[in-house]
Amino acid sequence: MSLHIIVDGYNVIRQSKQLRILDLRDIQEGREALQDILTEYRKSKGHRITLVFDGTNAVSPGSQRQRFRGIEILFSRNGETADTVIKRMAAREKERALIVSSDRDIISFATSVGSATIGSRAFEDKMLQALYSYGNGGMEDPPDTGWVPTTRKKGPSRRLPKKKRRNRNKVYKL
Repeated sequence: MSLHIIVDGYNVIRQSKQLRILDLRDIQEGREALQDILTEYRKSKGHRITLVFDGTNAVSPGSQRQRFRGIEILFSRNGETADTVIKRMAAREKERALIVSSDRDIISFATSVGSATIGSRAFEDKMLQALYSYGNGGMEDPPDTGWVPTTRKKGPSRRLPKKKRRNRNKVYKL
C-alpha cells in the first residue's frame, strides 16, 4: 500500500523557523521554498505528496490544481478553506493517507476516518533528517533491533492500540 502524504502548506510554513522568515518577507517565497524541500524529499523517499494551500491567500494561482516536479499543489476555491480540502481528501483516502498538520480540528477528523497524522514540526524534522541521509548517500545508522536481556514482562498489556500502531508504522516510513 503506497503512502499519500497530504500537507497543510501554510501550517507547515508558519510552524517552521526557516520557512516562517521567508513567508514574512514574501508569501510566494515561503511557498516556493516549501515546494523545493518537498520535491527533494519526494526524490529520496518516493511517496506521493499533495500540498494544500488556502486559495484566498494565493497571489492569483492561475488554477486550483497544479503539478510541480511530481508534487500535486492544490489551492482551495473562494469561500473554501484548505482545512475543508484536506478533510475531504482524508475521508477519501482513509488509511492510505498521512496528514501533516498541527491543526487540532484536522488531526481529530483525520484520526476519526482512519488516516495517520503527524505534526508540522515533527514532519519537518523527519523530512530534513531524510534529506540529510539522502545527501550522504543513504549512510544512515540502522535502527537497533537487537534483543536486550531483561526480566521485565512484556505482554499484550504493554502493546499500543491498533490505531496507534498503524499510525506509528506510517510515520516510521517517512
